[in-house]
Amino acid sequence: MANNSTSSVNTSISESSSRCLTECVTTAHNFEVIRFSKLEGMGAGKFISSSTFSVSGYDWNIRVYPDEWKEEDKAAHLSVFLCFCSGATGVKVEYTLSLLEKDGRISQIASIPNTFWTVGGYWGRDKFIEKSKLKELLSRNGDCFTIRCVLTVMKEPRTEDLGTVIVPVPQSDMHTHFASMLKDGEGVDVTFSVGGQLFNAHRCVLAARSSVFKAVLFGKMKETTMKSIEIDDMEPAIFEALLHFIYTDSLSCDVDQIVALQHLFVAADRYGMDRLKAICEGKLCQRIDVQTVAITLTLAEQHDAVHLKNACLRFLSSQGVLRAVKETDGFKHLTTSCPSIMMDILDKVAPPS
Repeated sequence: MANNSTSSVNTSISESSSRCLTECVTTAHNFEVIRFSKLEGMGAGKFISSSTFSVSGYDWNIRVYPDEWKEEDKAAHLSVFLCFCSGATGVKVEYTLSLLEKDGRISQIASIPNTFWTVGGYWGRDKFIEKSKLKELLSRNGDCFTIRCVLTVMKEPRTEDLGTVIVPVPQSDMHTHFASMLKDGEGVDVTFSVGGQLFNAHRCVLAARSSVFKAVLFGKMKETTMKSIEIDDMEPAIFEALLHFIYTDSLSCDVDQIVALQHLFVAADRYGMDRLKAICEGKLCQRIDVQTVAITLTLAEQHDAVHLKNACLRFLSSQGVLRAVKETDGFKHLTTSCPSIMMDILDKVAPPS
């Protein structure tokens, strides 16, 4: 005879949770009505409206009907409505319409939920307050009152997984780490001699940021095996600014004067750093003046900077500017180094025939 036995097996049950959230955005708008007695008699269905106010991407205004909304009510009440001016239809709202006296005391209030299905639709209270009661209020408030609308827009509900933890992520500070690495000099493996001043750097960082540096430091040039590389046609301050941008992707605060920007612009083009070149070009476009425009135009022509060239030509086409620019040393240099640019200047300055 078989022996039947019952055994229980413990099994784990996985469990998860979620929740539904309905976000709400609330704002308030005050619509002050002054000298209300002058508005009475404008007729049933005629209204005044507040300025448009926005809540969560939806536009609204408040309508006040001094002689009521419907003619059959014989102007016995003040009518107040909220009007949906623009936005996605089907928006669900809750709002209150309150009548405030001068001291801020609420004399009348209506709380209203509604879903607006059409733009231009309005909803409120046609018998908001009796005229007899309103006249008493106006007599003690200088013939004025305020309609206050507190409006809450309910967004579409969304479901979130409670197992998901939202962790705030700090802003990237990678640039500060690279700047510190350059300043501290840890791990540097190449030195540049610029105008008698030495600058230490990291070959890999330079090569990653500039194809020209990559060719110099890892290509077949002799500099690949040199510990020190000499640069004799650049100011130390400009090379320092170049290194600062390579490590931080931002301009040094020392590069603010137009001459320094011109030199850094040339250096950026020389080392194939298009982003730095574009930043310098944009700043130079904003710093054009009589004394520097000729040199800047020369650089724009030599380094294929179309936006900067056009900005310079526009400046030269201003009335009386060219005459003053022709007296500068920069213009003399421009005519000898880029004679072809003179035709562009004439085309821009000469009046159309």
